Amino acid sequence: MDMKELIRPELVTMKSYTPIEPMDILSQRAELSVERIIKLDGNENPYGCSPKVYQALANYPYYYIYPDPEQRRLRQALEKYTGSNREHIVCGSGSDELIDLVLRLFLKPEDKVINCPPTFGMYPFSTEVCGGKVVDVPRGGDFAIDLAGIKRILDEKTKVISVASPNNPTGNTVTEQEIMELVNTGKIVMVDEAYFEFSNVTMANLVPNYSNLIVLRTFSKWAGLAGLRIGYGIFPTEIASYLMKIKQPYNVNVAAQAAALASLSDIEYLRGNVAKIVAERERLFNKLKELEWLKPYPSSANFILCSLHCHSELPFCHSERSEESLAKEIWRQLQKRGIFVRYFDSPRLRNYLRISVGKPEDTDVLIEALKGMC
Repeated sequence: MDMKELIRPELVTMKSYTPIEPMDILSQRAELSVERIIKLDGNENPYGCSPKVYQALANYPYYYIYPDPEQRRLRQALEKYTGSNREHIVCGSGSDELIDLVLRLFLKPEDKVINCPPTFGMYPFSTEVCGGKVVDVPRGGDFAIDLAGIKRILDEKTKVISVASPNNPTGNTVTEQEIMELVNTGKIVMVDEAYFEFSNVTMANLVPNYSNLIVLRTFSKWAGLAGLRIGYGIFPTEIASYLMKIKQPYNVNVAAQAAALASLSDIEYLRGNVAKIVAERERLFNKLKELEWLKPYPSSANFILCSLHCHSELPFCHSERSEESLAKEIWRQLQKRGIFVRYFDSPRLRNYLRISVGKPEDTDVLIEALKGMC
């Protein structure tokens, strides 16, 4: 039997999403102990989760019982945290699941989703998995969304416009005016605010006033729960009710729900960690600016995108390697030292690296390593 004849043909040829690897795999790759690995490739929180999370997970008595399919306690707690009525809130196994659910709800075969690259790879990935068509409207030279380009390409097949704010991997935000212009097109506008807590720029307060505006968030970054996969969205009530209808009944497991509730009971502690990351982001940015062959871009998230260019001080620029592969070479050299950053093998970002903000000691080791390449 030729399995390809049974599988949807567009899934046979689609590109898979490129995920990051866990610490033990990175340790093996670098041939270094886990303790010597500096992981700056996944935008994870280097301070981890609230101590209350460990206590909540240790004391939770009902792991043998299915979780609440209505997510009642968690949605109630999120109502207090977000200021949005719980009827607007739906939780998911990470915001990734909510992206998939939104697209499954709205897309028929060949329906279009507007994507604004460079941006988060889950938007085109989930679009193709759901049978939709990705329409790229590239960002400008400053990585701002191209509003005129988006409006120009809209047609009756366009269902969703996806916008990340702050955008991953560029770190910039969109304005309320820009989002309102998109909302006024009548298409579903999905604003991904995974890094909201680092920017304090949100469109969530606008959601109750518009039937086609969606805001997604996650506990992965600010709350340090990336490994437990827990996110939520703020939706118009009609969309929220349909999402609750089509989601897997027990999509958020009891451990994730318990961890999220514990996090929401310890917000000041977590905000303290966010403040540390924001302060270190600015210090890292200034340290990177000192390198003549590297240009960091201002960021409102917990990472910094950097463009690289050949310089007389870099030995790699005197070899047969082209400038196009400079970022990849720096990425490889850092890996040998146990430092992992994100490299993108795409035309727009081929000579860029994204560096997650770590602790101050991580910054010091990274900068020393980068300076040592000259």
